[in-house]
Order: sequence, then structure tokens, then C-alpha cells
Amino acid sequence: MPRQASHQIKANPEKNPRRDPTASGQRDAAVNRIASHNYFLLEKFETGVVLTGTEVKSVRSGTANLKDAYGIIKDGELWLLNAHIGPYEHGNIFNHAPLRTRKLLMHQEEIRKLIGKTQQKGLTLIPTRMYFKNGRVKVEIALAKGKQLWDKRETDRRRTTDKEAREAIARSRKDR
Repeated sequence: MPRQASHQIKANPEKNPRRDPTASGQRDAAVNRIASHNYFLLEKFETGVVLTGTEVKSVRSGTANLKDAYGIIKDGELWLLNAHIGPYEHGNIFNHAPLRTRKLLMHQEEIRKLIGKTQQKGLTLIPTRMYFKNGRVKVEIALAKGKQLWDKRETDRRRTTDKEAREAIARSRKDR
């Protein structure tokens, strides 16, 4: 009679996908919240970005900042300027420069469309968020038109009245 194995083989438990919400794409790595305050965001585009290995690790750890960043089109290519990605804490002498110019990846026909739109007066390219999608870093850029001071005041006024209306509705529902 053959001898039976006394141990059972366990299947490898799957890794918890919620372990790193930034890397799994559930949370943005960086968001430019001031962009909607300073600009009218007209149209948004998803682009890839060319990064080094230490830059990807830094973005994953949450050290990216898009506050002063903007995009330009030069020689038919899209570039991201002034995006700050902090140095990787476990890096060595080959660590990246935090404010280097990074190339954005987009289809040529979309770039041609953007060239025509950015040559109009007052339109610029502003990155609104940086996130992971299928393990790759993506940057959402928006075609934007700058707001005047009175536009910003109008936006704040509208936001305040909407908030007060929501609170009044919530109070009336609570009183019932």
C-alpha cells in the first residue's frame, strides 16, 4: 500500500491589492489643487511620462508636487517643466534631479491638435494630477485659460452659495 503524504499543500495567498493604494491606482500620487482656482480647465488629456527608476519610486512614496508645473510643446514633442519629484530616500549617487524637464508621451495627432490650441491667446497646458494606471505613471494635463481676479472672486462666491444651500437642505431634512 502506498504511503499517503501527511502534509497538505496550501495555495499561495494572493497579495492584498489595497496594501499600497497609490501604486494600485486607487489614490492619486499628486494633485494640483490650485490649478482649478487659477485657471478655467477647458479640456483634459491623459499622457504618459518618461521617468527614471528612482523617480517612479519617489512618486510611489508620494513626494511629487505639481503646483508650479506646466507643459510646453517644443519641436513637436510635449514636455513637463517645474514638476518637483523629490529625491528617492534610498537612492545613491545616481539619484535624479528633482526639477528636471520630463518628456510627456502622447499620440502625434493629439499633439498637433494641442499645438493649434495653445497658440491661441491665453491658453496653456497645466498638469492637474499624477497617478498610476496598470503600473505606469500617468499625468493628466489640462488645456487651461488663466482666470482674472474677479473670476476667482466669482468662483468663491458661487462655491459659498452652493455650500449654504446644501447646508440649508440638510437642516430642513434633519428637522423633519
